[in-house]
Amino acid sequence: MDDMAGLGACTLTGAALILFLLPKSLESCGHIRLSAPAVRLGDPVVASCTISTHCSKLDREPQILWRLDDGPNQPGDRQQHLPDGTQESIITLPHVNHTKTFLFCLVPWTNSFQILDQAELQAGYPPASPSNLSCLMYLTTNSLVCQWEPGPETHLPTNFTLKSVRSRADCQYQKDSSILDCVPEDGQKSCSIPRKHLLLYQNMVIWVQAENVLGISKSPKLCLDPMDVVKLEPPTLRALDISPDLVPQQPGCLWLSWKPWEPSDFMDQKCELRYQPQLRGTNWTLVSHLPSREDQFKLCGLLQALVYTLQIRCIRSPLPGLWSSWSPGLQLRPSIKAPTIRLDTWWQKKQLDPWTVSVQLFWKPTPLQEDSGQIQGYLLSWNPSDQQELKRLLCNTTELSCIFYLPSGVQNVTLVAYNTAGTSSPTPVVFLESKGPAVTRLHAMAQDPDSIWVDWEAPSPLPQGYLIQWGQKSPNHNYNKTWKMEFSGNITGILLQENISPFELYEIMVAPLYPGIVGPSITVYSYSGERALPRAPDLHLKHIGRTWAQLEWVPESPWLGMIPLTHYTIFWTNDQNQSFSIMLNVSLHGFVLDHLKPASLYHVYLMATNRAGSSNSTGLTLMTLALDTSELQVFLGLLIFLVLILIFCVTAWFCCRHSKKNFFWPNVPDPAHSSLSSWVPTIMTEEILQLPSLWDSSMPPVTKVTVLEEDKKLNNWNSSDNSLTNSLPTLVQAYMLQGDPRAPSHQFQPSSGAGDQVLYGQVLRSPASSGVMRYLRCDSTQPLLGALTPSPKSYENIWFHARPQETFVSQTPSQEDDCVFGPLFDFPLFQGLQVHGVEEQEGF
Repeated sequence: MDDMAGLGACTLTGAALILFLLPKSLESCGHIRLSAPAVRLGDPVVASCTISTHCSKLDREPQILWRLDDGPNQPGDRQQHLPDGTQESIITLPHVNHTKTFLFCLVPWTNSFQILDQAELQAGYPPASPSNLSCLMYLTTNSLVCQWEPGPETHLPTNFTLKSVRSRADCQYQKDSSILDCVPEDGQKSCSIPRKHLLLYQNMVIWVQAENVLGISKSPKLCLDPMDVVKLEPPTLRALDISPDLVPQQPGCLWLSWKPWEPSDFMDQKCELRYQPQLRGTNWTLVSHLPSREDQFKLCGLLQALVYTLQIRCIRSPLPGLWSSWSPGLQLRPSIKAPTIRLDTWWQKKQLDPWTVSVQLFWKPTPLQEDSGQIQGYLLSWNPSDQQELKRLLCNTTELSCIFYLPSGVQNVTLVAYNTAGTSSPTPVVFLESKGPAVTRLHAMAQDPDSIWVDWEAPSPLPQGYLIQWGQKSPNHNYNKTWKMEFSGNITGILLQENISPFELYEIMVAPLYPGIVGPSITVYSYSGERALPRAPDLHLKHIGRTWAQLEWVPESPWLGMIPLTHYTIFWTNDQNQSFSIMLNVSLHGFVLDHLKPASLYHVYLMATNRAGSSNSTGLTLMTLALDTSELQVFLGLLIFLVLILIFCVTAWFCCRHSKKNFFWPNVPDPAHSSLSSWVPTIMTEEILQLPSLWDSSMPPVTKVTVLEEDKKLNNWNSSDNSLTNSLPTLVQAYMLQGDPRAPSHQFQPSSGAGDQVLYGQVLRSPASSGVMRYLRCDSTQPLLGALTPSPKSYENIWFHARPQETFVSQTPSQEDDCVFGPLFDFPLFQGLQVHGVEEQEGF
C-alpha cells in the first residue's frame, strides 16, 4: 500500500475532534506538549512540538508550522535543533478566548501539509463557592436531602461533592470519623444521605465542595441536627356531611376534619388552613390553631353562592421542624338559605284565538340583604281555583323570562325563586289592561362606546315609575334584551351601561308604571358610539378597454339609524407601485378610470368614509387590453412616414436656402452700414433752415448713388436756362425743378403706405465733355442694375436678367415712367458728393 493510502480525515465543527490518520512512515514523528491542558479564559499558553530523528521521510530540518482550529498555518515563535538530534518548535498563544480549541503541529508534505500531532486546549474559570445550602429530613424516604446553588458557569468539567462530619458542642469540635461523601448525579444540584449514615439527635457539619482543573471551592458550612429539619408530608382534609336532625344547618358554613400523614401519626403536630373563593383577584384567608385531628370543626362566614378552595398544612410541635407542603385543594360550597329577594316583573300578551292568550313574562331578582341566598331556579304556577293541590306548573327555568299559554280571562300567576334550602316569598303577577298615557319626546344618544343616555318627558298624571328595556338590533337577529325598573316617577332620564357593547345599534323601549299595570311603551333607536362601516361595497368591473376601465359598486342598504356616508375614494396602483386616488361624491355608484396603459396590471379598491372613519373594500385586480397587431402596424407605418417627410423637408431647406434667398429676397445693400454714411459733411444749422424741404422728415433717405458716363453732351446746364432745359429729353424736363431749387417743394408726396420705399439716384456724366452733371431720380424699390431698366410693378415678380452693355438712349417720357432726371441738389445726400472732372458745377 502506498504511504498516503491510509490518509483520511474526519472534521467536526465546534467542539468536535479532528482526527487524522497519518502515513505509517510518519507515525510517532511529532509530539505536542502544553504548558497546561486547561487555562483561565483569556490567559496565555505555551506549546512545543518535537520531531524525532527516526522520521526518515521528512527533511533533515523540516519547517514546523502551527494551526489553531481552522485558522491559517503559521510558524512558531522559534525553532531549534536539540542536542539529541530532534527538531523543536515553540509557540506562545497570548490569549485563549475559546472554551475548547484544538492545536495542530504540521510539516510540509509533497504539495500540501501533514499534521503530525494535535492537542486539545480547554479554557474556563475556577469554580465559585456554592451557596444556599439547605437540608431536609424526609420521613417518606428516611433520608437527609441537601440542595444548593452551584454558582456561575465555569465552562470546565466541575465535580460537586456533599461532605459531612459528626460534631460536638454546637459544631465547635469535629469528630475524627466522617460520613461517607455524597456525589450527585451529573447536572443535579442535590444529594441524599441515607438514614444508615446518620446519627439522629446529634449535630453534624455539612458543606459542598466544587472542584475542576483550575481550583477547588467550598460552600459555607451548615450545622444541624437531622431531626430538627424534619419536613412532614401534608395531611388530608375532608368535608363532613352533618345531618340537619343532629345539627341545625347554618347558611354560609362548612363542617371539616383533617387526618395527618400516616408515618407521622405518632408526632404531635399543629396545622393551619387557608381558603379562597373562586373569584378573580381574591386572596387567600388563613385560619390558624386548628383543633386536633380527632375533633371536627366548623368554618363559617362564607358566601353562599360561591365555591371555595381549601388547603391545609402541618408542622411538628413543640419540637422544631418545617412546615409541610399545602395539601391538594378541596372545592366546597357552603350551606345555603332560601332566597331573600324581590322579583320585579312585566309581561307582553298576545291573543291567539278567542279562548287562548300567549304571555311572555319577564322578571328580575333584587337582593333584599347582603347575603340573599343562592338562586337555583324559578317556578311559575297558576292556581285555577285558588286551591294548593290544584296548582298548575307553567315554567321551571333558570332564565329570567318564560313564554306560556293561558285561557282567556285568567288574571294572575305566581312566581317564586328557589334553592335547596327553600323558596323565596311568592310574587303575584296580575295581568291588567294597560291604561294611562305614554311618555313623550323620547330621545337616546350615545355618551361613549359603552353607554347610552335616554331621556323623555314625563306624562300627566305622573306614573309610579318607568320600565326601560334595551337590546341590540340587527337586520337578521334580535338579541337578548336587558331591562330594569325605576320606581320613581320624577326621573326623566337614565344612563344605560349594562350589556352595552361599543358601536352597536340598540332598540330602546320606555313604558310608564301605573298602579298594578304597565302603560303603553315607546321605542327609539340609537348607536352606542359612531363607527365606520364594517366594510365598503364590493367593486365590480363592468367594461375595460386599452386605456380605461369602468367600475361599479352597489351600496349596501343602511340599517335604521346608520351613520350616513360622506364620500367614496378610489385607489389604484400600477405594476410600478405608483399609486393614484380620486375622491367621489357619495351619490355615485360607478366611475371610469382613464389614462391607463395598455396591457398593464392594476390593483383597485374602494374606501367608504363617514364621520366615524373609513373602511375598505376587497381589492380588485384588472389588466387593460393590449393593442391589436394591425393597429400597431398602422401606427408604426404612419410614424415612419412622418419621420421621412420631416427628414426630406429639412434636407431640402438646407440645400435650397441660398438660391431661394436670392430668388425671393435679392441681396440689397444695407444703407445704414454703407460707406456713404461717412460722406455726409457736417451741416450747419443755418443751412438746414435755408433748405427746409430738403430735410423734410417725411422724405425717404437716399441709400445709393451711382455715377454713370453719358454719351450725350449736356454742357453748361443749369436750372435757370430755359433753352437748355428745352433741349433736354422730355423725361428730364418733366423732372426739372421750376423756379428756385431752394424754395419749398410743392411736389407730390408719397402716401404713408410707401414709407418703406428706397429711392435711388443715378448721376449721369459725359466722359468726353465737361457738360453739366445730371442725375436720374428713381422711385423704384428695386436695385439699379447698371443699365437703365424699367422698374417692376408692385404686383409683378422680379424679372431682371443679365443684359448686354448698350449705350443709354433717351426715350420719350411718359407718365408711367418711374425715373426722371432732375438737378443734383434735389437729393440732400448729394451735397456731400464730390464729382471729379465736373468743375463747372459750382453750385453742386
